[in-house]
Amino acid sequence: MIPLFQIGFLTVTLSDVLDILIVAAVFYKILQLLRGTRAFPMFVGLLLLFLLAFLAQVIQLQTLGFLIGNFQAVWLIAFVILFAPELRRLLASLGQSRYVRYFVKLEEPHVVDEVAAACERMSRKGIGALIVISRQIGLKGLIDTGVKLSSEVSAPLLETVFFPRSPLHDGAVIIQNGIIEAASCLLPLSQDPQIDPALGTRHRAAIGVTEESDALAVIVSEESSLISLSVGGELHRNLDGSSLRERLSELLGLRRPTPRRPADQTLRI
Repeated sequence: MIPLFQIGFLTVTLSDVLDILIVAAVFYKILQLLRGTRAFPMFVGLLLLFLLAFLAQVIQLQTLGFLIGNFQAVWLIAFVILFAPELRRLLASLGQSRYVRYFVKLEEPHVVDEVAAACERMSRKGIGALIVISRQIGLKGLIDTGVKLSSEVSAPLLETVFFPRSPLHDGAVIIQNGIIEAASCLLPLSQDPQIDPALGTRHRAAIGVTEESDALAVIVSEESSLISLSVGGELHRNLDGSSLRERLSELLGLRRPTPRRPADQTLRI
């Protein structure tokens, strides 16, 4: 490799620069995902362990180096266990890149129209609902917790499922590959302590599933009749049918992004 420049006795090549930029980008993305979460202090602790291991090697601290060296075999496993939700979010965000989505199948436009129309009507009637739309990451594990439907997406069917006397109204409807895969599905509840305590189970479940996958979750509140959208662990509240349709179209790659309306309130957690 042709050297670019030299710092003292160190020769810097193009591969060195690329290596540093890639590592810096990865650490920046990790810090973005972990900032404000319970996993951030653990990440800082792991960085300190790595720093101690480096110092022990440089200044030849035999005992400290021996102790830390014995932990190196389990560091990778510990990292995966401790940061499993954050790693899923990192991989999901990579999958949401417009360059990746260019090569993958997008949801049909009629899915967005039917979901928006159903949510608008259920909001007027004060019917609670929770609808999850999968993207690149499959949701088979969650689909298996519900009742299989494998039906075409339609507003009347969604309204029927969430009708209060329906045996399937509890839980979530999951839409995948343009069809309603299942209803009455159980979703993981978010455990983030920064979530507004006033939010109910539906909202916590919507945030939870979008923390662990790249799915979109639409919520209609039974108490307030407000429509909300959760994506990437963030909750966008106070939407109407039109703004919900626009936001879903943007997130599914069916339309260019449009400026947010003043009524759209985003809750960052």
